[in-house]
Amino acid sequence: MTAISRRLPSVAESAACVAALCLWLTVTALGVGFRPEHTVMAVVIAALFFAAPATRRLTVALIPFFLFGISYDWMNLLPNYEVNPVDVRGLYETERALFGIGGLTPNEWWALHTFKAADFMAGVFYLCWVPLPVIFGLWLYFSGRRNLYLHFAMVFLLTNLVGFTFYYIHPAAPPWYVALHGFEAVPGTPGSAAGLEAFDAMTGLGIFDALYARNSNVFAAMPSLHSAYTLTALLYALRGRGISLAWRLTLAVVTLGIWWTAVYTSHHYILDVAGGIACSIAAYLIFEYALMKWPAFDRFTIRYTNYISNGQQH
Repeated sequence: MTAISRRLPSVAESAACVAALCLWLTVTALGVGFRPEHTVMAVVIAALFFAAPATRRLTVALIPFFLFGISYDWMNLLPNYEVNPVDVRGLYETERALFGIGGLTPNEWWALHTFKAADFMAGVFYLCWVPLPVIFGLWLYFSGRRNLYLHFAMVFLLTNLVGFTFYYIHPAAPPWYVALHGFEAVPGTPGSAAGLEAFDAMTGLGIFDALYARNSNVFAAMPSLHSAYTLTALLYALRGRGISLAWRLTLAVVTLGIWWTAVYTSHHYILDVAGGIACSIAAYLIFEYALMKWPAFDRFTIRYTNYISNGQQH
């Protein structure tokens, strides 16, 4: 066997990779609309998969995160407001009844009591919502904790699938929508950076304006998955042996900061945040105490871990 042949994937692996990429790109092009970043992503995935065994194992390990991005993008195939009525007034009035401050929702109260230090920290916290969990996952992977990494990555994906399902069951408008547009749900309403515009103005970066301008469905506020991602990472930082106190404290502080930011910037109600927390915990419990008790799924997880660990358990 030549050195080159040892570096290349098997015929079955190659066929599976090419078929998966073709399926993803075809469905995306026909149902969502093709964008340049889709091509870039496909080329990067293919390059990593075929380059070397180490990068191929990494690519396979990252599949849960790829599926997260694809499933989010594919929600545009069928907008949730076409499936069920959008809750605009009901959520607002429930929030005000449960958590109201002087007749205002907490979002409305904070909008009257902003200050620059809070605006800056809100932007910092919200910039961490996906990058920090991904960095934590990569740290688990490269530090040899492949089994713990895989559990975390799969629960991260499951958290999203639970949240996305609820988006279709109960489409809901965010607080900023009520402030700008009232209680009538208007499909196609552009996204808004809301309270995060203060961070953009302060830094001149325009990050959140650009990010939310591309949000094609603003009626996906309940549950707040922003509030779930770093919590899921924190659960596995606490679960894993030998995870440093620095990681645990960082994830705990950022998680609390994101929960506060979601309300402070009028992106979510407290009820939305509670829903996101519930999604994370539910996904964790379903995976660890239901799916992992299923022998077939347990065997699948062992094989998956062995593959990304080069045949060795970690």
